Amino acid sequence: MAAAAAAMRLSIAHQTRFALCLAAALSSPSPSTSPPSDKTNIVFSPLSLHVALSLLAAGSGGATRDQLLAALGGLGDGDPAQAAADSLHALADQVAHLVMADGSEAGGPRIEFADAVFVDKSLKLKPAFEEMAVGKYKAETHSVDFQNQAAQVVGQVNSWVEKVTSGLIKELLPQGSVNQATMLVLANALYFKGAWTKKFDASKTRDGVFHLLDGGSVQAPFMSSTDDQYMSSYGNLKVLKLPYQQGGDKRQFSMYILLPEAQDGLWSLAEKLRSEPEFLDKHIPMDKIPVGQIKVPKFKISYGFEASKLLKGLGLEQPFSSEADLSEFFDSPVQQMSVSSIVHKSFVEVNEGGTEAAAASVILMCGSALGHTVTTNFIADHPFLFLIREDTTGVVLFVGHVVNPLLAP
Repeated sequence: MAAAAAAMRLSIAHQTRFALCLAAALSSPSPSTSPPSDKTNIVFSPLSLHVALSLLAAGSGGATRDQLLAALGGLGDGDPAQAAADSLHALADQVAHLVMADGSEAGGPRIEFADAVFVDKSLKLKPAFEEMAVGKYKAETHSVDFQNQAAQVVGQVNSWVEKVTSGLIKELLPQGSVNQATMLVLANALYFKGAWTKKFDASKTRDGVFHLLDGGSVQAPFMSSTDDQYMSSYGNLKVLKLPYQQGGDKRQFSMYILLPEAQDGLWSLAEKLRSEPEFLDKHIPMDKIPVGQIKVPKFKISYGFEASKLLKGLGLEQPFSSEADLSEFFDSPVQQMSVSSIVHKSFVEVNEGGTEAAAASVILMCGSALGHTVTTNFIADHPFLFLIREDTTGVVLFVGHVVNPLLAP
């Protein structure tokens, strides 16, 4: 039992590392992101991408599987690949059945979490893959006609995503993204709606100055509170934890706001998180402390991107190449298949009552602790990072940054 718990903690640590590497890549103000990330607010779900890619790993073999395991599950030189794969699928099982179980009936967050496999009707999934997908990933399987009804399949996938995300993510796949060469689509979608344990008083929300990265500023609505808060102060960084109401189990979901002291400190903070994955755990506030005042802007973000280039930049190249080994998906031999596209979109809204967030990932495959001062203020009036995680396991659901709370989704 202890060994299984230790293995799960290690798998979650790898998931967190994957999340923070992706966040740093997305949050780097490079010309490769469009629009540049210093001009747009960002949110994405590393959990959604991690689970979709884990499902891809379940259907992969050889060097392709090893590369996916290295990116997702920490497969090192000399490590047995099967053990790493088993750990990856055990994490997906825990996430699908426990971490992301709906808690709304007992007063906790409302959660939807689902996976789906859309396979061309001319092909038959391998029983071992189908058993894994349905059993551990709670995936639905759909037989579809990519050959003759590609447009209808796009509509079917989009409707499935829209339903799971309670209408927050519509038209994820553009028309034309699926064609006659498509053989398989893997999809993950999730929805989260949590109320703060201690809601902000809307009558105290006031406009204030938010400083931008370019030196300018805007007037934005700030929520405020003078109640004791879970907060840590580390010289050049402050971390605020805002817990969501719990349901009838031990899970505790929280939002963390990581506020660099420097008004332009967002990028160096993102890089520190990427290079030191344990940085997050070391800076989680454990105790409530008296605060003078906290001010946090309300914000709403919708952000989507095609993830292939980003993942290749993190060393995940094999699944996209002509050498891709995706032989564990189908019973019968098929022509060379590779990943043609990975589409991801997320939404988050933060207000006085709590948070509503959703995400979807679709993979398309085609042929061919320091001492606290007595009171501390937390004034999030310049760009900051945020994340939503489940604290008892450490699973990270969403990561993002706010450069301007007024930017409309």
